[in-house]
Amino acid sequence: MDTRLLKHFLALSETLHFGRASEACHISSSALSRSIKQLEDSLGVSLFERDNRTVSLTQQGLKFQVYAREALSQWDMIRNALLEDAQELQGELSMYCSVTASYSFLHDILRRFRSRYPRIEIKLHTGAPEPAVHRVLNGDEDIAIAARPDNLSGALAFKSTGLSPLLFIAPTDDAVIAPQFAGDIEHVNWSDVPMILSEQGLARTRVDRWFSNKALKPNIYAQVAGNEAIVSMVSLGFGVGVVPKIVLENSPLANTVQVLPVTPTLPAFDVGVCVLKKKLKNPLIEAFWAQL
Repeated sequence: MDTRLLKHFLALSETLHFGRASEACHISSSALSRSIKQLEDSLGVSLFERDNRTVSLTQQGLKFQVYAREALSQWDMIRNALLEDAQELQGELSMYCSVTASYSFLHDILRRFRSRYPRIEIKLHTGAPEPAVHRVLNGDEDIAIAARPDNLSGALAFKSTGLSPLLFIAPTDDAVIAPQFAGDIEHVNWSDVPMILSEQGLARTRVDRWFSNKALKPNIYAQVAGNEAIVSMVSLGFGVGVVPKIVLENSPLANTVQVLPVTPTLPAFDVGVCVLKKKLKNPLIEAFWAQL
């Protein structure tokens, strides 16, 4: 069965960029354009609105995107159910995680999985941790490594791999910031402390709640995407940040910052693997899930 056109369509629907989509599909932009035209001619509708500068999905394209994802998922399930009888799983899994998770939590997991199922290809996408869960819920990824949300969707299955405390960090030798924490931290005037925080996500929610419980409004110096950037900005003396312990432990700048013994402590991240429950029927995902 030729699923090539569906894969080309999904690549373009997710990137909305012919160059990036054609690169992901390992074809030329003109070949990708021909695939999309072939699909549109077969369906009798336009799937994309495009001009010289932008590409966007039409209403028909949005509907077809749901179908294409489900069709490819069903095809992988039946194909691998048949291959499972021959004890030879093969196919592709897409996965999302932060850069830190890719070489901490994920490394050993993939090493074991790869040795057992060498014909299963892993498409690994890395980025900021905040969108990880939503990428799975939206069907953009099969699997994600993420911190368990306070309210986990009923559509998701989650398997914990470990806890990572959330830490307040400050520069060790900055002439302005460091002296504020030289004495009793209980007497620190947090309203005067410049904070470097995540733009959104679980860490930001918990920090905001911490300040709210103290009846304080944080003095936000910068809002950034990615915990590694927070460690970097703190080490340069721009302010105090909050990051998971695993990020700090794996940072080359760990010796340039200090962990502040703030109270109360923030709830730790429960880091694990999440997947849509309905996708656990897929033999590839079932195999990955079983070996965690």
